[in-house]
Amino acid sequence: MDVASIASPGRSPENEYGDVVWDLSSQSTSSGSVPSKSDPSRRHSSSASSSSASANRDNSPGSNGRRTRPSVASNASSFPTVREMHDRRTSSQTTLTVPAPSHISSLSSDETVVSSKKVLTNFEKVAARDPRMEEDRIRKLSRCNTEYLRQRSVYDRLVDWADSTYGHLTNRILNPVMKSRRRPPLPAKEELVRLAQHYYPARADVKVQVCDFGDGRAERTEVTIGQIEDYWQSKPDWVDVRWIHAPLGLGLTHSSVEDIFLHDGQPGREFENGGAAGWPYLETEVLNMRSHKDFQEMRDVYLILSNLTELDEELDQSSFKNDENSSLQSDIQWRAGHRAMTASYWNLVASDMPWQLDEGLVMGMRGPLEGLQPITRHVDPQMLSTHPFFKDSHLVRNVFRCFHRSDGILLTMSPMAGVNYLDKKLSEHLSEPVHAMFDNENTSALRYVFAAFSDQGTSTWHRRTVEWFLTYLITEVGVTPHAQRQGFNAPDLELAYQAVIQDLKRRRHAPWRKNETVKLVRDYLACIDELTTINLICQRQVKLFKGMQLDVRKFENEDNGERRLPDNLNGESMRERVKWALTMVKDRHDSIERLLIDAKLSMEALFQLRSIEQNELAIVSDSQNKAIVIFTGVTIVFLPLSFFTSYYGMNLSSIVDTPRTEGYFWKVCGSIALFIVVVVSFASFRHHLKHMWHGRRQAKPPSSMV
Repeated sequence: MDVASIASPGRSPENEYGDVVWDLSSQSTSSGSVPSKSDPSRRHSSSASSSSASANRDNSPGSNGRRTRPSVASNASSFPTVREMHDRRTSSQTTLTVPAPSHISSLSSDETVVSSKKVLTNFEKVAARDPRMEEDRIRKLSRCNTEYLRQRSVYDRLVDWADSTYGHLTNRILNPVMKSRRRPPLPAKEELVRLAQHYYPARADVKVQVCDFGDGRAERTEVTIGQIEDYWQSKPDWVDVRWIHAPLGLGLTHSSVEDIFLHDGQPGREFENGGAAGWPYLETEVLNMRSHKDFQEMRDVYLILSNLTELDEELDQSSFKNDENSSLQSDIQWRAGHRAMTASYWNLVASDMPWQLDEGLVMGMRGPLEGLQPITRHVDPQMLSTHPFFKDSHLVRNVFRCFHRSDGILLTMSPMAGVNYLDKKLSEHLSEPVHAMFDNENTSALRYVFAAFSDQGTSTWHRRTVEWFLTYLITEVGVTPHAQRQGFNAPDLELAYQAVIQDLKRRRHAPWRKNETVKLVRDYLACIDELTTINLICQRQVKLFKGMQLDVRKFENEDNGERRLPDNLNGESMRERVKWALTMVKDRHDSIERLLIDAKLSMEALFQLRSIEQNELAIVSDSQNKAIVIFTGVTIVFLPLSFFTSYYGMNLSSIVDTPRTEGYFWKVCGSIALFIVVVVSFASFRHHLKHMWHGRRQAKPPSSMV
């Protein structure tokens, strides 16, 4: 869009669409931004426990006041929007001259046109990897695979031992009888400790990603939770925004890290509508794909090892062995006591467990106790895994929480470590160790966000603020999983569930077989449960992005009112970004809702079809019953006669060369008859007995809390 010089100060410079036209020659982008006005005494706490903790730490070290916001300047993609192309065509022969602004009018959300080119502007850059970075990633992946194979052998021996201890009922009966059947030994204590720390790292050793963004520059550093406090106290002068991501789920460590971070600095601009009441920070639930095998291994390790008390002392000592923070360990201990919990190793790492779709909603929770749910060891396959493309995958959900401060530091926490972007290599990506997935921008949305700005840093941002980056990040993460980033070379969730429902409909019309209807109904119910949970998550995401629309509109009005120029007029604004995410989530919600209705109607049709089949079978059975009545009458008359004539007609003493008596006959024949009765009884009740034994096959240790 061509921008002319500003003539007089009496009127607002607007074009025919109501867009503000800035004269960049009258104000420099480096000096035109005004710090945000907010109450420096305002503070927030994460929960009741956080409030109590903050009351006890009034004198704790932290920032004495809000820092001035860094200057903003960015330069995003050069793709023009639809309105810009229209303006170029209609105003190519004329120059718009407008007066200087005395009041900046706000933009309407209906006026924003989102360009699909702008959404995918970084696709080619991210897809073309740096050869050196790719070599480093391959080396790290090789090391992770080597360690995984080593721990996998220990895991296999542990599962064999657990199955022999808590296993099938027949194993319990036969093990004492069959001396040759040796019970598998339990792996050594040192091996079990390393196995536990492989799947559930000690809290002080959890890897944290620190990403710094500046003008034309970006850097990423990997540290640990034990060093995290040093990285949010301050940032280098060249850094506009520092993003710290810790892979922590809802729990004691999560709550303590969040509270200490917020009290070490002043809060940023409030997302009053996107956040909860009195809690102006953003959070959403994220769906991602995990390997079914890896998911099962995590549950096995937790539920088996957490019941081996001989490991507790060594594991508890390792939780904060490498902690260098000044207050994290003491805060966790205090918080555990406040919640009537113990800060044991297993209570701290329980939050790393991914949530299945049917394990309750975690979005909007306030305290660590609300994230704990009883789990069992066995993980049932999902209906989504019946689709050939998703056969080895398991759809899980994790909460993604964001906390931003006025000094340009953003903290995000989520245990999600699966595949966010779907492409044709899904099975290959799922086979990678979880620890190496963050380095692959083709699978991880978090890695993609860093890679998108790794070359030019904040110079591609519409506004060089932590609020703009937070909006970009949560909209990118919140709409996953999808296949858009990889060019739609794989089916998304909606298409996969549509194929699953079509397969259920095909089975509905198959010829009747015993127990097939029960299995089909169970599959329908499982599919409906999965779609219902996804639908509820989409509803919450729609609510989140609608609230964010109001918040970013307020931010833009404040910036315009204080004459803070965007750093890049061609950059993707927060409003455009939120509108794109809202469109994505709405489309998914509508598709899932239609599939849910289709699945319910299809199951009702199944019930009606089976009811008609049962009526037809009843008619056929009635004619058969008439014939059976005749045979029954004949049997009633002649069976007693046959028995009495046979019984009283026996005379063993008259049989030649038979010294045996009648008592011997009954001992032999009676035993045989009793054996036959027992065999027939077992055969008659074999289904019931098989069901009982099958229920014991996956015997588990006592349920734990996650």
